[in-house]
Amino acid sequence: MKYKKLGTTSLKISNISLGTMTFGEQCSKNESLKILDYSYENGVNLIDTAEMYPVYPKKKTQGDTERIIGDWLKKKKNRNKIFIASKICSSHPDGIGSTRLKWIRGGGKKLKFDYKNISKAVNESLKRLKTDYIDLYQLHWPERKVAIFGKLDFNYDKNDKNWTPFLEILHNLNKLIKTGKIRYIGVSNETPWGISEYINLSEIHDLPRIQSVQNGYNLINRVFDIANSEVVIRKKCSLLAYSPLAGGRLTGKYLKNKRPLNSRYSLWPGRFSRHLTKRGETSILKYMKLSKKYNISLLNLANGFVLSRPFVTSSIIGATSLKQIKENLQSCNIKLDNEILNEIEKIHLSDPNPCV
Repeated sequence: MKYKKLGTTSLKISNISLGTMTFGEQCSKNESLKILDYSYENGVNLIDTAEMYPVYPKKKTQGDTERIIGDWLKKKKNRNKIFIASKICSSHPDGIGSTRLKWIRGGGKKLKFDYKNISKAVNESLKRLKTDYIDLYQLHWPERKVAIFGKLDFNYDKNDKNWTPFLEILHNLNKLIKTGKIRYIGVSNETPWGISEYINLSEIHDLPRIQSVQNGYNLINRVFDIANSEVVIRKKCSLLAYSPLAGGRLTGKYLKNKRPLNSRYSLWPGRFSRHLTKRGETSILKYMKLSKKYNISLLNLANGFVLSRPFVTSSIIGATSLKQIKENLQSCNIKLDNEILNEIEKIHLSDPNPCV
C-alpha cells in the first residue's frame, strides 16, 4: 500500500480507501466486519461512510453502515490508527433530498448546511460510529442546482438562491472543528467553481480549508479531467475518487445484459442507470479487449488507471464480499506503462465519457 498526504494536512492516507455504502444492505454485518478486518490488515487506513448509508437509502436501514463501523472500531480498539470520513446530505433542487430522504432531519427543504443541521448530523454520526471525532467531514452534494449523478450540463437558474452561503458553511464547520468533533473538511460531487470558492473564502477569512473533494472518476467517466483536475492540483485539494469501477461495470460482470445475484442492478432495476448506457457498453468492450491484449484483468486495468492519475490521492473501493475486496486490493500497486496508457487514451478519445 502507498500513502499520500490529504490536501495540505499532515495525514497520510492509503491510496486505496474503503467505501462502505453496501454495509448493512447488500453486505451483511458479518461480511462487512470481515472486509473491514482484511482492509485494515492490508494497509487501508481511510474508511469512507455517510449518514444516509447504506444504499439504496431507506428509513429502516439509515445509519446502519456507521453503526457497523462503530462496532468494529470498538472491538478493534484501533481508532487512532484509522481515519474516518463521513458525509452530511442536503436538499437539492433536483429532488434528491426531498424524494428519498424525508426520514433524515425532516427531509426536503429542511436538509440544509446551516449550523443546526450540521451539528445534529455530526452528533448522530458520532454516536453511531462510537467515537468522539470524525477525521474528515464532507458535504455529500451541493445544495445549489448543479449537474450531478448522471447529468453533465449546468443549467443556470436565476431563482436558485435558497442555499446556505459558502462562508456561513465554513463558519459552521469551524465551530465543530473547535469543539474537536471533526478534524478536517471536504466536499463531494462538487464543481470547479465550488471547490475554488470554498478555498478562496477560507484563505480570505482565515477559516478551515477544504482538504478534499470526492467525485466519481473512472475509465468511462473522466469529466473530472476537464477542469476539476487543474483546480485540485493547483489548490492542493485531494481527489478521493469514488466509483473507480463504475459501480462494478468495469469488471465486465454486467456485459451482455448479465445481472449477477445481489448486484445493485438486479436489486434495483432502473437505478444507477448512468452506468448502463449503450455507449458505455461499447467502451467497456474495448477496454476488455485491451486488458486481454496485455494479459491484465479489466478490474486491474480500471483500478490501475485511476491510481495513475496525478490528481488522485485515494481511490475509494467498495465491496459486497471478502472476495471482492481481496481482488481490488491486489491492484494497489498496479503500474500501467505508457504504451497501455496511450491505448487507453485512444479508446477514451473515440467516445469521451460515455457514462457520467
